[in-house]
Order: sequence, then C-alpha cells, then structure tokens
Amino acid sequence: MTPHALVRSRVAVAAVVLLAAGAATSCSNASSGGRAEATTKPAALHGVIPDSHTPKPSFQLLDTSGRGFDFAADTQGRTTLVYFGYTHCPDECPTAMADVATALRHTDPAVAKQVDVVFVTTDPWRDNRTVLRKWLDRFNPSFIGLTGTPSQVAGAEVAMGMPISKREAAPKRYGSGKYAVSHFAAVLAYGRDGRVAELFPSGITPADIAADLPVLVKG
Repeated sequence: MTPHALVRSRVAVAAVVLLAAGAATSCSNASSGGRAEATTKPAALHGVIPDSHTPKPSFQLLDTSGRGFDFAADTQGRTTLVYFGYTHCPDECPTAMADVATALRHTDPAVAKQVDVVFVTTDPWRDNRTVLRKWLDRFNPSFIGLTGTPSQVAGAEVAMGMPISKREAAPKRYGSGKYAVSHFAAVLAYGRDGRVAELFPSGITPADIAADLPVLVKG
C-alpha cells in the first residue's frame, strides 16, 4: 500500500465525520472532530448523508483560463460535485475523476448538462493552470479546474470544513525531491439548493453516482 493510500483511508473517514458535524473551521487535526454519525440515507441516494446539509461556502480561486472563480456564486443553482486533490496523485484522485466521468457518460445528457464538476488542486506548487487543464481533459473537458496560492487553497479547505492538505515525503523509489500530498478524499455533492446532499467516498461505483445525479438535479 502506498503512503497516499494510507492517508486516503485516514482522511476519508475523518472528512465524513467533520462534514457530518457541519464543521466550517480549520481542522489541522482531522481525527479530533465531533462524534456525529451519518444519518440513515434515503433509499434514493447511495453516498454518505451528512447530519447537517451545510451551504456552499464562498471562496475565490483561478480557473484554468486564468479567470477568477467564486465557488458559491459561479455554481449557483447548479448540481455541483467538488473534489480536492492533485494531478501527481498515484491512485485516489484519478480514480475519483474517472468514476465521475464514467457516471456522467452513463447519465441522461439532459441531466448531465446540469452538473458542474469542480476539481481544486491541493498541490499548487506543481499544478499550474496548464498542467491542471491537460490532466482534467483526460477525464472530461468540461471539468472545472481551480488553483491559487498555497494560502488561498488552504483557505478554501477551511471554508469547506476540510482538513488542510499537507505535503509529505514520498518513498525514495519515487526519486529525490518527490513528495505526496495528504488531502480530503471524497467527492462532495451539492444539490441545486446549494447545500451538501451527500459525500461519495472511496469505493463508491460510477453506477451509484450515475443513479444519484438525477435525484440531485431534481432536488
């Protein structure tokens, strides 16, 4: 198991607890969140349902064309899937984006066009706008990529109620100077009302995501 995979399992569980508790403050110690448990999910949804359906926070970053992007304002009235990760991620990030892309391809086009997918890099040191755009295009050219300064990205994570991502040394076999980034490891799904409806953690299938998209768009 790679160091990132170990981080993935730790952060994904902590993230669900934090968001279920409606956290909106800095969480540098991800394991010290509240003890809230996820509620029983409606049969129509396949993800993890948080106890508190918090609204989209407003944070500003740059998209891959260099334009300013306000997460809350620029996705207003749209079903939105958002993921914080990085392009050098060896496992979780490409899997998550591939699963979302596959789900959209198996969704009615009339529904899919009402869904925004936003990917926020947690590695702004390497993920410039060109790198981010090229990587996202492998999955779907419509995916929105956001980047900024390290402090701006950390501020976005705080606004989302996520643990702040951290650079960690990678194994020597990856080469000198290489590093991994520990980060929140789940897709957050917001309904058209602008509130978080569910989380798609690692292991959820594209079929499950595709089944939930019409529900999120309708709701």
